[in-house]
Amino acid sequence: MAAVEIRGVKKSFGTTPVIRGVDVAIADGEFTVLVGPSGCGKSTLLRMVAGLEEITEGEISIGGRVVNSIQPKERDIAMVFQNYALYPHMTVYDNMAFSLMIAKASGASIKERVQKASDILGLGQLLDRYPRQLSGGQRQRVAMGRAIVRAPQVFLFDEPLSNLDAKLRVQMRAEIKELHQRLKTTSVYVTHDQIEAMTMADQIVVMREGLVEQRGRPLELYDLPQNTFVAGFIGSPAMNFIPAVLHKVDGVLSVKFGDGSTVAAPKRIDAGATRDGQPVIYGVRPEHFALSANGQGIPTRVSVVEPTGANTEVYSRFCDTDLVSVFRERHEFAPGDVVHLEPDALHTHLFDAASKQTLMRHETQHEFS
Repeated sequence: MAAVEIRGVKKSFGTTPVIRGVDVAIADGEFTVLVGPSGCGKSTLLRMVAGLEEITEGEISIGGRVVNSIQPKERDIAMVFQNYALYPHMTVYDNMAFSLMIAKASGASIKERVQKASDILGLGQLLDRYPRQLSGGQRQRVAMGRAIVRAPQVFLFDEPLSNLDAKLRVQMRAEIKELHQRLKTTSVYVTHDQIEAMTMADQIVVMREGLVEQRGRPLELYDLPQNTFVAGFIGSPAMNFIPAVLHKVDGVLSVKFGDGSTVAAPKRIDAGATRDGQPVIYGVRPEHFALSANGQGIPTRVSVVEPTGANTEVYSRFCDTDLVSVFRERHEFAPGDVVHLEPDALHTHLFDAASKQTLMRHETQHEFS
C-alpha cells in the first residue's frame, strides 16, 4: 500500500487545457472517488496517475516516489477498466495469471495467487471458462481478480460499473467496497455516478472543467457543500435552488422570495458574511421539506407525483422554479393542487447569488444529526 500525492497537476492537449491545476492527497489505504460530469477531467487525471497520459505540469508521487517519468509497468499499480479488457482467447485462469507470467513468477506462486483471488471473488468454478461464456458481472470480477493477483500498491478503477445494469451495479459496488475493506489497498475510483461516490468513498473529490470544486468525506460534502455546483451534484434527487433576497431586521435574518413570501434563514448561516438586501440562492434538499399543517412555508403548485414505494416524490413549481420534495408518507396529490412546504431551517443552505459560494458556517458532522 502507498499514499498518492497529486500536486499542481495540469494537462493540455495542444492548446486546450483539460486539467487546470489539481492538488489531491490520498492517504495510504484510503478509497478516494473522483466524481464529476462527463468531460470534467477525472478519467484523464486517473490515466496520469497510471502513466497512460503524460503530465504537462506538476508532479504525482506514489509511496513517496515521484512517478512523472516512470513507465506504467514500473509504478506498481493495477487498473480496472470500464470495458473489462480481457483477452478473449484466454481462460479466466490465464487472464488472471497473465501479468504474473510476464513478470516470470513461479508456477506455484501464480497458482497460489490466482486461487486466493478467485476465492475472494467467487470465481473458483469459472477458472476454465472463456470471457464469452461469462456474464457482465462475472467479467468484471475477473478484471478485478487480474488486478488483485498483482498485489499492487494502488488500485485504479476507471468507471468499472458503467456497462452493468442497475441491479448488478448496486451488487458490484457493495462487492468492491467489501473487497477494499478486506485488502485495505489504496484505491482511486472514477465515476460520474454520485451515488457510487457517496456509498463507496472514504474521500470524494468533486471535479468540474479540470478543477477540484471540493473534496472531503461523503457526508461533509452532502451537509456543507461549498458552492451550488457541489450542492446540486451531490445528493439524489438534487438540491432545490430558489432565487431570493436576504433580509436583516433588528438582527433577525429571513429569506424573501419573488412572490413576497418569506422563510426563516438557515440556522447555520454565517451572519458576518451577509448583508441586508443581498441577492442569494436558497437551497433545500427534497427530503428536508415537510408538509405545512397551517398554510405556512412555501406555496407550491403540484406538477407530477411519483410514488416509488418507499417514498413519494412530488414535483411542483414556485416562482417559476421547479421543486422536488420527498416524503416517506404516501400522498394523493393531484396536478394543480397547492401544497405548502416547510423547509427545515437546520438543514437548509444559502449561497451568494453572484459567486455561488456558500454563506454557511463550517460545522462538524454530528451537528447535523
